Amino acid sequence: MANYERIISLVPSLTELLIDLGLEEQLVGRTRFCVHPKEKVKDIPIIGGTKNPRLDKIRAADPDYIVANKEENKKDHINELREDFEVKVTDISTIEDALITIHELGKELGVENESEKLIRQINEAMDEIPEEPPLRTAYLIWKDPYMTVGKDTYIHNVMKHWKLDNVFGDKTRYPKVSFYDITEKAPELILLSSEPYPFKEKHLAEFEEAFPNTRVLLAEGEWFSWYGSHMLHSFRRLNVWRKAIA
Repeated sequence: MANYERIISLVPSLTELLIDLGLEEQLVGRTRFCVHPKEKVKDIPIIGGTKNPRLDKIRAADPDYIVANKEENKKDHINELREDFEVKVTDISTIEDALITIHELGKELGVENESEKLIRQINEAMDEIPEEPPLRTAYLIWKDPYMTVGKDTYIHNVMKHWKLDNVFGDKTRYPKVSFYDITEKAPELILLSSEPYPFKEKHLAEFEEAFPNTRVLLAEGEWFSWYGSHMLHSFRRLNVWRKAIA
């Protein structure tokens, strides 16, 4: 096992994971979207965004291990960095993928005991899901144009586990949808996510007017889209929330 002393993370969820696994001192770079845990990330240098990292800053930091993600980072950036550095490219479309990633990072970075403990805790939270009937659900992530989530996304898989049947589960990736499309799918519940588009109360009112016979709620996007150690907090909160909305 290599001894990695200079790690850069280009993935917000995984920056939080590395810190929670005890690797804060080894982190020499993060993106500006790596905001958790707030009190610890502030001292880690910012090397740009997820889609537009400063490759010059990354090279200057001279990392021996870079954490990236197939969806969140651009392929050309990853390929360029791979020419000079060891890059771990994660690919996470399901809860299982996320748990495997925690296991792999723990093993490769010498914190296997910590990662296995976290995996056990996350699995326990998943087992505590309340017994509630399924709800046909539309989950919106963007406005102008409206966008939702398809069957090959991590968000869809989280929805599935908490019995929020994705009415756009016949689609892939992040399709554009209209009010007509949503009406055609006849959801029982519409969730307006807080990220990446920050849906607010005013948007809630617009949807309630457009869909008077459908329940519309604002949703904490991080519960559905952040993997890594955030899953433990998110899944515990989802258990409580799911019972409350039943």
